[in-house]
Amino acid sequence: MIFEDDIQMKEYLKMMTDMILLCATLAISLFFWIISITASTYYGTLQPVSPWRWLFSILVPLTLTTRALKKRSLNHSGALGALLVGFILTMANISFFSALLAFFITSSKLTRWKEDVKKKLDSDYKEGGQRNWVQVFCNGGVPTELALLYMIEVGPGEMPVDFGKQYSASWMCLSLLGALACSTGDTWASEVGPVLSHTKPRLITSWREVPTGTNGGVTPVGLLASFLGGLAVGVAYYISQILLVRDLHLADPQWPIIIYGAMAGLMGSMLDSVLGAHWQYSGYDVSLGKVVNYASVTTKRICGKPILDNNGVNLFSSIIVALVLPGVAWSFWPH
Repeated sequence: MIFEDDIQMKEYLKMMTDMILLCATLAISLFFWIISITASTYYGTLQPVSPWRWLFSILVPLTLTTRALKKRSLNHSGALGALLVGFILTMANISFFSALLAFFITSSKLTRWKEDVKKKLDSDYKEGGQRNWVQVFCNGGVPTELALLYMIEVGPGEMPVDFGKQYSASWMCLSLLGALACSTGDTWASEVGPVLSHTKPRLITSWREVPTGTNGGVTPVGLLASFLGGLAVGVAYYISQILLVRDLHLADPQWPIIIYGAMAGLMGSMLDSVLGAHWQYSGYDVSLGKVVNYASVTTKRICGKPILDNNGVNLFSSIIVALVLPGVAWSFWPH
């Protein structure tokens, strides 16, 4: 009887906590709405943001990060970082949020997939992924900055990719999508390739065989996975465009977004491998029987120099993709 009372009390406390959190979120969204109304009245050029958009931008990322924290996909610092990234991207453009959601959900599930196999291959493997704030910002920092620039340029809201009517905003949209597709493609490749590949990876710079887990090592399965990862992000962005953007038929075709996402995933993963082969140290530790990222007495060097870690390589890859690929897309985008 006492045990049942304890369970009921815990359920009651959880329900009350959820109600308090929801009320606080409503209050915050209304507060920000009043501020946006006041600012738009004072400056005259700013468009006020609806309270529902504030509410959605706060409540949905909060719910997702809370679930990720419980499932140990994020630690506490990673959850706070993801909450900030999710809020800014959602406030700026729901299509940004859709692409971020595709990256986060698929990457988290793939990280937990075949954990027993990955533990044998990765010396730094963490249960559930356990991403911290550094990993969150190395993957989401560039998209967050681009989302802020987008809001400064056109304000919060959805818009089609149309270089003729909104060149700079369209460039920012594709830049953000490319950065997220790059991170997704690299994650898919690193999570799927070592598990499903039946052949040894080859170093992308010299094409010689290297042990599984070597930075810069690629396999056909991993490259295909990176292509599909970017494709998933592109599809998520494209679907939200169809559902949310008004007068889409008056703008340039949007279907190239899917191809753009897939190519960004593939190119981003290959770029990550090139940078990893040069700027990340990879060595085979005989005592562990695994590839490690540090030099020691029992370690035989495979490739790379100890300049960057995996987070730094991810950050540089997403920056390069975000800067280069939108210009390439503009050259081939149908009008």
